[in-house]
Order: sequence, then C-alpha cells, then structure tokens
Amino acid sequence: MRTTACLLLALLTMTNIAHCDWNLHVAADASAGGKGSQKQPFRSLTEARDAIRAARDSGAIPTDSPVVVHIGAGTYPLDQSFELTKADSGTAESPVVYRAVQSGAAQLHGGIQLKPGDFRSVTDGEMVKRLDPSARELVRVCDLKNFPGEFQAFSDAFRGVSTGPWLYINGQPMELARWPNKDAANGGWAGFSKVIDTGLPQPDAKNESLRKPHPGSFQFENTRPSKWNIDQGVWLRGYWTHDWFDEVIRVASYDHSTKAIRLAKPHNYGIMGGTWGKAERRFHAINVFEELDAPGEWYLDRSQKKLYVYPPADFQSANIDLAVLASPMVKMSDTQYVTLEGLTLQFSFSDAMVLRNAEHVTIKNCTVANHARSGISIVGSHNEVRSCHLHNLGTSGISVNGGDRRTLTPANNRIVNNHIHDYAKFIRTYQPGVSVQGCGQIVRNNLIHDAPHNAVTYGGNEHLIERNEVHHVVMETGDSGAFYTGRDWTSRGNVLRHNYIHDLGGGDDKHINTMGIYLDDCDCGDTIEGNVFYRAGRAIMIGGGRDNPVINNLIIDCPIGLHMDARGMTWKQWNNPDYPSWRLEAKAEKFDYQHPPWSNRYPHLAKIMQDSPREPLYNPIRRNIFVDVSKQVCSFDGNVKKLLDQFEISDNLVVNTTGASEGIATAAGIQGFTNLGGVGIPFPAGFKNATRQDFQLQSDSNILKELPTFERIPMDQIGLQPDH
Repeated sequence: MRTTACLLLALLTMTNIAHCDWNLHVAADASAGGKGSQKQPFRSLTEARDAIRAARDSGAIPTDSPVVVHIGAGTYPLDQSFELTKADSGTAESPVVYRAVQSGAAQLHGGIQLKPGDFRSVTDGEMVKRLDPSARELVRVCDLKNFPGEFQAFSDAFRGVSTGPWLYINGQPMELARWPNKDAANGGWAGFSKVIDTGLPQPDAKNESLRKPHPGSFQFENTRPSKWNIDQGVWLRGYWTHDWFDEVIRVASYDHSTKAIRLAKPHNYGIMGGTWGKAERRFHAINVFEELDAPGEWYLDRSQKKLYVYPPADFQSANIDLAVLASPMVKMSDTQYVTLEGLTLQFSFSDAMVLRNAEHVTIKNCTVANHARSGISIVGSHNEVRSCHLHNLGTSGISVNGGDRRTLTPANNRIVNNHIHDYAKFIRTYQPGVSVQGCGQIVRNNLIHDAPHNAVTYGGNEHLIERNEVHHVVMETGDSGAFYTGRDWTSRGNVLRHNYIHDLGGGDDKHINTMGIYLDDCDCGDTIEGNVFYRAGRAIMIGGGRDNPVINNLIIDCPIGLHMDARGMTWKQWNNPDYPSWRLEAKAEKFDYQHPPWSNRYPHLAKIMQDSPREPLYNPIRRNIFVDVSKQVCSFDGNVKKLLDQFEISDNLVVNTTGASEGIATAAGIQGFTNLGGVGIPFPAGFKNATRQDFQLQSDSNILKELPTFERIPMDQIGLQPDH
C-alpha cells in the first residue's frame, strides 16, 4: 500500500525521484540524465542534493521524511565546493544521510589526475644546466599548458601555506625542491649563529627606514646559496627567533663575498631576536630549482606552466595528483541533522570541510587526507566527528568552537575516536591535531601523533579532554606542549583526564623545553587528573597560574615531573595594557566575571584582584606518582618555594625502581612527597607490563600498598576504540 502511494505521489508531482523509500543513488560512472534510482543513478552529490531540494519543494519528499543518498565507489571530481545550507537540513526524526556504499571507496577529489606518461625527460638546455649533474638524467617534466588560468607566484613572506597547487604521488605529499634535503643531517635544517641586522626597529638610527621593522640579514658560512638563482625566487622557511614560530620569507639578495643573506620582508620577532632555547637559528630553502636532486622532490615553473619532478620509486605505476581546488571541499552553513559517512576527501589546496552554525551534524568513518589547509572546522553545537582518519594536512586536523561562554552554556560538540597524524605540514606551529574553543566540547579517545608542534590546543570553558593517546608530537619545536593553553584567567573549568602522553620530541640536555601539558602564562582553572606521562619532557608545566589541581597522575621516565613558576610576580607583561595579549583582568571583565553565573562557578576568579592576583595560588598537588624522573621531580622557582606553605600538597610518591645512584631525582625537602627506593635499593613499581607501555598498576603493586588511595587509570580505555 505504501509503495503504491509513493509511486503515485512521485508521478503526480513530476519529480525525478523514483525510489519511494527516499533512497537516492550516486555512481561515479553514471550516465548523464540519471534519476537517482539504483539503475539510473546521479553522477554527483550536487545532483542528489538538488534533486532532494526539488522534491521537497514539490512535495514528493515530505520535509519530515528521512533521506539516504547512497554513494558508489569511485572518484568524484570537484571544481567547486559541495555546499549544504539550511534548506538541505533534516530533523532529529528524519535526518539526511550521505553514505558511501563501501566505506572509504567513494572519493571526493579536488585535484588534477596526471599519468606517468605525461612526464618526459628534460630537454631544455638551460634548465638542464641548472640541475645538479646527478639529477639531469632522472628529472622529468610535465607540460601543464592546458591548465585553465594562471599559477600565482608566492608572496614575499607567508606562514607556511604557499599559493597552490601541490603535488601528491601515491597518496603522499611530495617535497618542494629544497636544501638541505629532508633526510640530511640535523633533520634537514641549516643553522646560523651570526646576525647582521635583526630587522627590529632601531630608534636611534640615522636612516629612517631602520627606525621601523625592516628586512633582516644574517651571515651564513656555507657557500650553498651561490648556486641558487636568487632573481627567480628562493624562499627560506625558518625558525628565525622562536622555536614556536616559523615563517617563510623570500631571499632578497646574497652577497658572495660577505656570505650575507638579506631577506625580502621583516620577521615580526626579528632575526635572532632572543629566545628561550638554542641560540643557533635554523632554516631550509624551498622552491629552488637547482636543488631538485632527491626522489620525491618537485618544482613548478609557474610562468611556463611546467611541472618538474624527481621521480620516486615505482613512478611508472604511480597515482599522481595535483591538488588545485582552492575552496573547501564541503561547506555547510546553518545546516542541521545531516550525516556524512564513509567518504574519502582528498587533494585540495584548501580545507576539507568547513561547517558554520551547524547543529546535529555527524561526520563518521570518513578519511580526510592531502589538503593544504585544515581537515575539519566546526562552529556550532551538538555536532560529532567520530572514527575518522585525518592525515597529511597542511595545517590543523580538527577545530571545534561553539557554546556560549558568557552564560557558560555548553555546545556539546564531540570529537571522538579519530586517528589524526602527519598534520601541520606547511604551517609548522600552533596547528594542532585538535583545537578546542568556546564552551563545553568533548574530546575523547583520539589517537594523535607525528607532528612538529602541538597535539591539542584549547581555550574557553568546561571542556572535557579525556582518554586520548598522544605521541611523537612537538618533534621540531621548543617551548611548547603536547596539550597547550595559556595567558587567560577566564579559560576555566576544563578537565584533562586519563590521557596517555608519551615519546615527545624537542629539547636537549640544557633546555628541557618540551611539555606534556603546558598551562602557559598565568592560565587558570584547569584540572589535570589521572594522566600518564612517559618520556614527555617536563610532564606538567604550570606557568604562573592558579586554581589548577594536579591529582592522581602517573609520571614515568621524564626529566622533569612538575614545573611551577611565579612569572606573574616578576614579569613586566603581567596584566599590562602595553601588552594587549596579557590584559588578564580585561579579559575577565568581558564576561562580567564578578557576577553570576561566573561568580558562582568560579568564586576564586570573582575575588582575584583582592587575593594576591600575581601569586600562583590554589594549585593542589595530590596523589601523584613520579617514577624514575631523571633531573627534577619538582622544578619550582624561588617565589613558588616561598609560597609552598600555602599550597595543598599531599600523598605524592617519588619512586626509584632501579636503585641507581645517578639519573634518578628525589623530592628531598618538599612537603607532601615521599621517596621510595634509593641508591642500591630498587623499589619495583608493579606495572602490568612496562615493556609494552601498559602502566596499569597491578592490585598487589608495592606502590598501591604505599598509596592505596591512588585511583586506577583505565589504560585499556585510552586511545582508539572499536566503533560499534
């Protein structure tokens, strides 16, 4: 009876919707003029979306009926964004679902697909001469004269992401011709230690141009730049002053006699302007045709539209993609109750998905890879990204914002069970695997690894960040943390619980400037509870803030267990209007922090200006276990040590499992810490299987006998979980 009624309605309204269960079908190899049926599918998601709109307008599909778009395996080229608006929304009872028939096999593709046969030997004599002799017979060139439009030139300075396109071979980003090569000594970086002109303003300079920021210069002893064609453009990606801020700047000139490199644009921190970390600065050159000398490197002659590549192995059977789409692959605005499931989004020179004012949108089991910018960016509430795989991204993985901080109304967006790795390929710093802002987001059971800088950055209120596994991040930067937030009294109520943070990079014997959890510059109001830190630098760093409980954490084989300082008492920036990002009280006033709901939720904040605001008070340290910490269990500055009698510190253990006389620190003289084991007296920890990094304490553990109130950390529930 229902079937007859559906067919009759479709005929009467003259729609193209042939399937009465409101199922539509899309196939990559479909013929033109499809009707959305299984036998006559549409050719694109856009056709399916437009058909749904038309059918709803005509009444063939009631607005309260669920719709499922079944997307067949294959490649779906995009030359513009696939957009969904309020008109494309579903309801709680009747969502709209775009689902791959075979998970991962339906690919939205934002690039040009090239063939190995499109590449020929280089025959232009002048170009051959510019190549290294070892590469002349190997480099291949592809003529892109049929590419519509022009390839824009690089700007003189930029943060990581150049103008497009980008080359991918067999699903991996290739390396723009560079020196030193990526696999060279020092990680592919060249160092310098002599600055000629920082580029910072010189107020007393006779030359007026030097009184304001100007391009800096430095001396580089290696003569390698002498082989580069500076006039055709050479860019240097460098950590010019700070190890947490990278920038790409064009070379303006190179003096062969003095070995001076002058940059084309000023760097806002100056060249070697002073930093906490290594004195030597570093850079590598990119987009240098003369350095096209290693498998996987490429170069685009933008004016001649010629693409050069040093072929990697198996090039003759390779899949070659040139990412050119310059807009997000998927855009949603004011969209509700829509699900994207099982899709693969690859090869754009933009973001993969951008959702604004979205509600109840679910992105599930999708693969997001090979984009010049971010993976998934969401602003809205009650959205979920679940069990997705994101990798090879130029900037961040997933960013989420929503809720109302003023009223402390949570957004309840959920970032759950995602595998995020190899991101921040282009912009190397402050492009995390997950970025959280707003109020009331949940970040749970994600696996995040292999990145130059942060894994998770956050700000705002009442976020729950739990059961995530993070490793091999902060791999080329310093003064940074796997989990990072900072410089805000109002970023409160956030809970970092039951995360496993291990095997971080960065730092050296002199500068241990990699942190597991980093509460920077007087950040306040975060709970650090039940986390496991293993080989994680300074495991926990509290940089001058207050109201940060450190409870029931397990710190293993880290050089420094807990750092706490009182920078608010000594730094001139503290709450200083001359430093806009430091205006801590002004930030709080924006939220009327002395009145409800803020005064009720954060009573210490409400009275902070009358309560020694520069002191790092109310940071309880309880039930933490420090195992084989090598340098300092607690790194407290002088002012913190003077305030220790005002702190709540109790029931913390310091364990020497080996009985070693050197390389194992104690917490001698610090209240609330008990040392177990010592020189020649090992104290077995009682982990379930430390060699496999299962640091669950067994029920008969000696540590639990000493500290029976220590609460179980659910190691088996951390990281990726089966998605049922």
